[in-house]
Amino acid sequence: MSNVSRYANLPAPSPEAGLSRYLQEIRKFPLLEPEEEYMLAKRWVEDEDTEAAHRMVTSHLRLAAKIAMGYRGYGLPQAEVISEANVGLMQAVKRFDPEKGFRLATYAMWWIRASIQEYILRSWSLVKMGTTSAQKKLFFNLRKAKSRIGALEDGDLRPEHVQKIATDLGVTEDEVISMNRRLSGGDASLNATVGSEGEGTMQWQDWLEDEDANQAEDYAERDELEARRALLTEAMDVLNERERDILVQRRLSDQPVTLEDLSSVYDVSRERIRQIEVRAFEKLQKRMRELARDQGMLTSA
Repeated sequence: MSNVSRYANLPAPSPEAGLSRYLQEIRKFPLLEPEEEYMLAKRWVEDEDTEAAHRMVTSHLRLAAKIAMGYRGYGLPQAEVISEANVGLMQAVKRFDPEKGFRLATYAMWWIRASIQEYILRSWSLVKMGTTSAQKKLFFNLRKAKSRIGALEDGDLRPEHVQKIATDLGVTEDEVISMNRRLSGGDASLNATVGSEGEGTMQWQDWLEDEDANQAEDYAERDELEARRALLTEAMDVLNERERDILVQRRLSDQPVTLEDLSSVYDVSRERIRQIEVRAFEKLQKRMRELARDQGMLTSA
């Protein structure tokens, strides 16, 4: 990614300059239409055109900042979290394949989150000291779990809330209590202002697309669904034409085709069709896990 980062000349967030100024600055970069994004990606892949890479990165800086704001409760400088998000974005641009048929934003969101999470894990001594995958899951999901059950007040959780979260996330109640106490001191209020004197005052919530928690969660779920569909599309490349067709007809169709019908199409027994289907599904699952790991989707699992 050195070629991209060397020539991109990205605006850099910093406490001195004021984050609101940075957020205003990145909003000046135009979003890309699908065809324009495709052509820029082709120029980067085929010719290593750094100007094309620069345009793809800058057009997605708002996405990186939006995702970074979701991690503002870990007691770390917001400017540094955004910078790490931008690193993930540049990694995504470097690896993006426009021929896969999905948008850069869908692909980049996982690289951005992975980069942020790795930075947070490096920065928190609790997580660096040999914690389990379940504890890492708790670390990154405690706030969402509290939101779901309406436990948004400061201070210690009520016993029933502790029990519910511990059960849902597969950790002990003591771990929930300890993690909640560590994280509670670091939350930045959504009503806190950003920007320095003379820039005008803004609140963090002014930069979010929706202030309604349920709608925001729905939006995140749609993002995840879109990303997983893109992952599925990419993973399908591991199958040959016959495997792909049988798997789609049997498991991805609104009206699955019978083994009998497919056996007639391919002139083999129904049992042979079933074997191909099972084998194709196993290959697809394995490839999706590999891609998810490569793209950072398993970072906090």
